[in-house]
Amino acid sequence: MKITLVRSVIGRPEDQRRTVRSLGLRKLHSTVCHEDTPAIRGMLRKISHLVKVEEGGD
Repeated sequence: MKITLVRSVIGRPEDQRRTVRSLGLRKLHSTVCHEDTPAIRGMLRKISHLVKVEEGGD
């Protein structure tokens, strides 16, 4: 799946910042690809308001 950071982490709680960083997202509009696993799904659920997810990005 293809994950893009579309909202800033400025002013967000530290746990959300760490989740964004652990996915490999650094700057606004940066994109990463990850396998569709339950762990990744859980991380995305936590920061769903900050990212855009596209299925089949690999």
